[in-house]
Amino acid sequence: MKTTQAKRRWGVAAVGLMLSALTGCQTWVGGMTLPSPYYLEHPPQYFRPDPDFPLEKELATQQGYDRLAIGPASQSGPSVPLEGPPAGGPRP
Repeated sequence: MKTTQAKRRWGVAAVGLMLSALTGCQTWVGGMTLPSPYYLEHPPQYFRPDPDFPLEKELATQQGYDRLAIGPASQSGPSVPLEGPPAGGPRP
């Protein structure tokens, strides 16, 4: 009688140990879901580097409008001066 109970207990313990080994050790502690100890064995995901300007399409559109406003003759810089004396002359 005692040997059958001991065998049953060992069998239940072995099945429990096998199930826990197969499912990993993902636990929930303090509101956090912690990963299994095998998370380092998985290959990393690829995250492309951040661009210099985060809105790439908007920047391309703005640069396109700038090229249209400047014109095809001079692509090196604007054709009008950015700063200059006022039209009426210097003010006192």
